[in-house]
Amino acid sequence: MNFKRVLLNILISFLLIIPINAYAYSKYLIPGGDNIGIKVYSDGVYVVGFYPVNNKYIAKDAGLKVGDLIVSINDELVENISDLINKFEDNKDKVSIKIGYLRNGVYNNASLSLSKDQDNIYKTGIYVKDSITGIGTLTYINPDNNTFGALGHIINESNTNKEFTINNGKIYSSKVTGIIKSSLGKPGEKNAKINNLDILGTITKNKKNGIFGKIDKDIEKKDKIEIGSIDEVKIGKAEIITVVSGNKKEKFEIEILSIDKNSDTKNFLVQITDKNLLNKTGGIIKGMSGSPIIQNGKIIGAITHALVDNPEKGYGIGIENMLKE
Repeated sequence: MNFKRVLLNILISFLLIIPINAYAYSKYLIPGGDNIGIKVYSDGVYVVGFYPVNNKYIAKDAGLKVGDLIVSINDELVENISDLINKFEDNKDKVSIKIGYLRNGVYNNASLSLSKDQDNIYKTGIYVKDSITGIGTLTYINPDNNTFGALGHIINESNTNKEFTINNGKIYSSKVTGIIKSSLGKPGEKNAKINNLDILGTITKNKKNGIFGKIDKDIEKKDKIEIGSIDEVKIGKAEIITVVSGNKKEKFEIEILSIDKNSDTKNFLVQITDKNLLNKTGGIIKGMSGSPIIQNGKIIGAITHALVDNPEKGYGIGIENMLKE
């Protein structure tokens, strides 16, 4: 008998039964609920619209579309709007300018001829964007490695509703200054003042299950609670932590109506049942995304979306689906 072959077959068998999707999570997290300011910068410059130059849409005619990400001018890297302006200025006297851009992840080139307007000023015919600023809610801090997760959903570029490809970003402390209540067919929102001098962390990822990064401040490793897997979640009462005034975190009652273990982002259908919160917000509002969901003393997920036709109801993502990032 070939003992070496038998031993090899045994080893292969053991290797094959190890799960491929094995994730290592911390057992405890510090729940968030804090209102945060968010600013992310793109890895390039987004085309968000066009304007006519001498009655012609020169950029659109060159083949550019809203949502294209400009990454180079005449094969020189473009990272932000300042780069773009400088490159256009350096090349304005050339017959045409080669624009390198990404569309749906595929690299393309366009040839653009700058034109002077009636005031003899060179114009590109392009409206562009290289950053997004907004507010949301911190979901958790992992005290083992000082990382954080927030929002529970991706940041999209508003003109195209597609993923905003980020180069870097920051989260800041933020104070809620007012509430616009939700009504039928019209989600409300938080009004907030962002403290740009108080940086809380650095954003490194913008994914379908949230934004993630590193906490830049020292944190006290207290108030940790256990993670609850989706298998532990029950239909029934739970609570969320969020801010509706100033920077005071409060707990509000919700009801988990249904559970979907197979979804990547919409694991829970929830309903706001807390009369105090309903009186203040009318339901789930913009800026509440990322509010941690607590059930039986464990953090099980985060609020992500409201239902437009019934803002008292909305969706939540399971905490494990956030922690995969």
